[in-house]
Amino acid sequence: MDKRRPRVPASPEGTRPRLRVVEAAAPKETGPPASAPPQTDDAQGEGTSGRRWKAARSTSRRNRIQRFWQFAEEGNPYTTFWLLLGSALALTVFGLVMVLSATAVESVGTEAGAYGVFLRQATWAGIGLVGMFLVAVMPRGWLKKLAWPAMALGVLGLALVLTPLGYEVQGNRNWIAIGPINGQPSELAKIALCLWTGLVLARKGPKVRELQHTIVPVIMPGAALIFAFILWGRDLGTALVFGFFLAAMLFVSGTKARYFIAAGITGVVGAVLLALMSPNRTVRIQAWLGINDACSLPQDFCYQSEQGLYALASGGFWGVGLGQSRQKWNYIPEAENDFIFTILGEELGLLGALTVLLLFAALALGMFRVASRSSETWVKITTVGIMAWVIGQTFINLAMVTGLLPVIGVPLPFISYGGSALTANLVAVGVVMNFAQTQRLEARERAQSAQGAPAKRAKGAKSSKGSGVNSRRKPATV
Repeated sequence: MDKRRPRVPASPEGTRPRLRVVEAAAPKETGPPASAPPQTDDAQGEGTSGRRWKAARSTSRRNRIQRFWQFAEEGNPYTTFWLLLGSALALTVFGLVMVLSATAVESVGTEAGAYGVFLRQATWAGIGLVGMFLVAVMPRGWLKKLAWPAMALGVLGLALVLTPLGYEVQGNRNWIAIGPINGQPSELAKIALCLWTGLVLARKGPKVRELQHTIVPVIMPGAALIFAFILWGRDLGTALVFGFFLAAMLFVSGTKARYFIAAGITGVVGAVLLALMSPNRTVRIQAWLGINDACSLPQDFCYQSEQGLYALASGGFWGVGLGQSRQKWNYIPEAENDFIFTILGEELGLLGALTVLLLFAALALGMFRVASRSSETWVKITTVGIMAWVIGQTFINLAMVTGLLPVIGVPLPFISYGGSALTANLVAVGVVMNFAQTQRLEARERAQSAQGAPAKRAKGAKSSKGSGVNSRRKPATV
């Protein structure tokens, strides 16, 4: 028996079949035409790398701006309320400390004593804080109902300034005294005009784009009465603050831009005429511009601003120390009022000044978030008006004490001495806190409803699964 392995017949082609290994075919290299010289890497990426770098940098910058804008516009509805409350309380504490530091030296030996001015300011701060919390927890419908009565009281208070109850301070007749209580009715009028204007513009809706609905009744007769009484008392600085936040509210409501151009030209012409009609204002503007040797007059209209700049310059970065200011020793007139920021800069330095500015920025950020997140027109317009009032007045005061604007007598919100002003600022923040509290509750309800929906769906799916199992059972046989 032949135990040899049987011989396999040859294939038809006469060769043994072999396994073929399929390899990935490499792409054919296509080089440049024979006539063109070979390109180097530098020649190929001469402009491409630069364009890619610029595009990447532009995209990164755009993303950073979008992230910042999203942070500023939306934020967290749960923290906006506390952002407003914390910044307002911190600014109030800063103001009380600086009022005590600026007035204790000059008040020594007086009837009220070294702490007299501070105690009055602290009393008004307590009243303002109570009002702020009451307004913050008040139902929103009550704020709407209070808009018209507040407007009537604001106009009535400004009218009382022209009666024997009113008196003049530093050339401006804008104070009233009822028994032991005195204050500025214009501060109450600021809150009243914000609430009332926001309510009226919200009810008008798209009609505000028409000229007649823009003027009546917001400008005529509402704001016109307030401006008339304020200018009658020669308080141009307060009139500028009113005009600033009223323009902001009209802009947000949808008023056409060409109306603002006409109103701006009219306002500038009116301000120039009012300045020329008052010799005191004319000389102050000349001193600010450095013309006609206004600083060499016996009254020395440059003295206050120069001493304020000396105080800011001597503070340095860390400051000379709390309570250690030199300029408050009868060098800066009204150091506790309009020029209190110079004392703050001298004692706390650039670090303290920047801290106060950051607190104002945090307050503005919280108000901006409330306005941007709100879907109700009245809330949006009113919040923008309060924000423009507080931040606009802050800008005017800081520009005044640093020499960017002439001295026009506008106090610094929350910091300057003045009980009625501090109370009005705190109550205004309380109005915005009311809106922020409502948004926080709405966000909590949405979160709870979103959490409850998956649970309901899971429960429904479980019951349907059980019913499916039961349906698959074999029916019982009889």
